[in-house]
Order: sequence, then structure tokens, then C-alpha cells
Amino acid sequence: MNQTFMKERRILPLVLSMSLPMVISMAVNSLYNIVDSFFVAKISEDAMTALSLVFPIQNLVNAVTIGFAIGINAVIAYFLGAKQEHKANEAATQGIVCNFLHGILLTVGCIAGMPMFLRMFTENQTVLDMGLRYARIVLLFSVVISMAVSFEKIFQSVGKMKVSMFSMMVGCVSNILLDPVLIFGLGPAPRLGIEGAAIATGLGQIFSLAVYLLIYMFRPMGVRIQLRGFAMNKGLLLRLYSIGIPAALNMALPSVLISALNGILAAYGQVYVLVLGVYYKLQTFLYLSANGIIQGIRPLVSYNYGAGEYRRVRRIYTTSLTLIMAIMAVGTVLCLLFPQSLMGLFTDNRETLAIGAAALRIISLGFVVSAVSVTASGTLEGLSQGVPSLVISLCRYILVIIPAAFVLSRVCGARGVWYAFVISEMLTAAAAGLIYRRVSHRTMKI
Repeated sequence: MNQTFMKERRILPLVLSMSLPMVISMAVNSLYNIVDSFFVAKISEDAMTALSLVFPIQNLVNAVTIGFAIGINAVIAYFLGAKQEHKANEAATQGIVCNFLHGILLTVGCIAGMPMFLRMFTENQTVLDMGLRYARIVLLFSVVISMAVSFEKIFQSVGKMKVSMFSMMVGCVSNILLDPVLIFGLGPAPRLGIEGAAIATGLGQIFSLAVYLLIYMFRPMGVRIQLRGFAMNKGLLLRLYSIGIPAALNMALPSVLISALNGILAAYGQVYVLVLGVYYKLQTFLYLSANGIIQGIRPLVSYNYGAGEYRRVRRIYTTSLTLIMAIMAVGTVLCLLFPQSLMGLFTDNRETLAIGAAALRIISLGFVVSAVSVTASGTLEGLSQGVPSLVISLCRYILVIIPAAFVLSRVCGARGVWYAFVISEMLTAAAAGLIYRRVSHRTMKI
């Protein structure tokens, strides 16, 4: 098993070779999210609203399972950099077992709590019914998600980014193809409506996991999962959770934010809740693409940190920050020039189009500066500094934006919520820059 290229290749080609496969797969994944919502919107605006209300719980499932998998990724890459391969194998095995249990707990808890959760945001019986029908199916695949993301991060930890890209693309493309077939009943398939969207999502996740399992069995990656004689290692468990819990909270915070903003916007009308849901579908194209860069550099940061190559860590950070800023600049231009066209993918209601276009123009002003907090948070995870990374996310998703949205909505109406996004990104970027400088100086003396 030879990952020395992570500390030997030139920085820019190395970052691009690790990140581009993930950027491509994340872009496809975001396209799937947009296409999925596009087809659901064809059912009705109530169906799209139901999807928007269920989204925070879906994001919670992803947050817990992906967040813990980030811990698996960072620990494996660190041990590989430190030349402790037996520890890397142990981390992979223990991580897989723990995330399987997380998937079971999430399935039971989220399905049981969904009726109460939806009633917090709407009294529309049609929206409630559609939300429950969709959620009860899609949440059954939580264990599949937990296993797929665990394998994804294990493959990434050894530098096999193309495997992750291929597997994720198989799942996303399958979902895109199955959506219209199962929603509208094309060919011999029955017309299943919103349940068809949930089934298509679940089948895509199964196909993605199947690819990982087949490649793991027939093309070994070096790190091995060894269930025979398995026993929990408390020290390793603590290390996995010390990274995984903050990472999971980082990813869960958007769910808290969306739920809080839904509560604020619901007072001004259901159309604003719909616009917020559409925005979060659209912004996945940007932030998932940026996340592709982070997924590419995270094992590089961990490996070089474990190998004592601290100056390379610093250069990896600055290179990735530049790339993410470029992605965000493209998103800003698109939202400023074509906001109605983007909103028009999901609705033809004139009022919704006008409100949504205004929201996109305002929110997009904070995209470029958000690259600072995104890059700093991801790099800190690679350095096994989960708590400082969590502090950055708390600033971005809770401590600034929710109070700002509440106050500004009282002054400017629903539009004040959109201004809160911009204020939050600017203040969080300043905090993230300071936190990263202090932590990197303390841990690496650079």
C-alpha cells in the first residue's frame, strides 16, 4: 500500500487530481437533487413544499452518517501517513460497525418523529400527507446510506477518488432515470407520485453501495475491514467520535437553520417556505461542488499532517481556497444574471418567481466570501481539529444568521431573511480566518 504520492507530488496537480473526481461526482449529485425536485414540482406545488419540509430530516440522516464517516476518513489517512497500517485497518472496521448502528437508530427515530416534525411547520393536510408518504419510504434506506458513505470515505482515505466518483455517479444517474418512470408511471411501471420519487432515491443509494462492495471485493484497496475477531478499541473509538461528532454536527446545523427559517418565513406565507426550499436545492450545485474540493483535500491534509509535512498542509489550504472561491464566483454571476430562469425550473407561479428571483440576487452576494469558512472548516477536520471546525459552522448556521433573520424579518419583512444570509457569511468568514490561523499555528507551528 503506497500513498507517498500525497506528500511528494506538486500541490496544484495533486489537489486537482484528488478533487476533480469529487467535484464531478458532487456536481452530478447536485444535478440529481435539482432534477428530483424538478419532477416532484410537476406533481404540484404542495408536493414541492412537502419535499422542502422533509429535507431537514433527510439532511440530518446524511449529517450523522457522513459526519462520522469523515472521522473514519481522517483517522485512516492519519495512520497511513504515520506508517501504522494495522491501525488504519482497525479504524476502518470499527468505523463501519459504528455507522451501521447509526443507520438503524436513525431509521427508527426519524420515522417515529416525522409526523410531529411536519406539523410544526404546516397545517395543510395535503402537504402533511405527501410529506409523510415520502418520508416513510426514503428514511427506510438510512442504513444503506450509512454503509455507502462509510465505504466512500474509506476509498477516499487511500486516494481512490475515482472509485467514489464512479459509485456516486451510478447512484445519481440511476435516480435521475428512475424518477420520471416511477413518479409518472412510464412504460410498465405504475404511477406512484411522490412515493415514486422516494423509491427512486432509495434504489439509487442501493446501486451506489453495490458498486463499492463489488470493487472492494474484487479490487482490494489496501485498507482491510476485518470483522473476524473484532473488538471495540476505546481509544480508537474516542478518536473517531472526537472528529465524527463535530463533523456530524457541522452537517446537521443546516437542518436546524432551515427549520428555524421555515418557522420565521411561515408567518409571511407558504410561498416563502417554498422559495427557501428551492434555494437550498439550487445552492447544492455550488456547495456540493465546493465540498468536492474539501473531500479531495481532507485525506491530503490528514496524511501530510501525520507525516509531519506541515508546510504542505498550509499550501494545500491556500490552493483549495482559491479553487472554491472560483466556484462561488460562478454561482454569484448565475444568480445575479438568471435568477428567474433558475427559479423557473421548479415553478411557473409569477408570485413565486418574483419572490425567488429577489431572494437569489440577495443571497448570492455572500457566496464568494463563504469560501473562507468552507475551506477553513474542512481543513481543520483534516487536522483532527473537530471542535474548532464546529465553532465555525455554529457561527455560520446558528449564532449569526438565525438572530439576524429574526430581527431583520421584523424590520424588512420576509426579505430580511435573505439579507441575513449575506451578513452571516461575512461575519463567519472573518471568524473562520482567525480560528484557522490560531489553530494551525498551535498544532503545526506554521
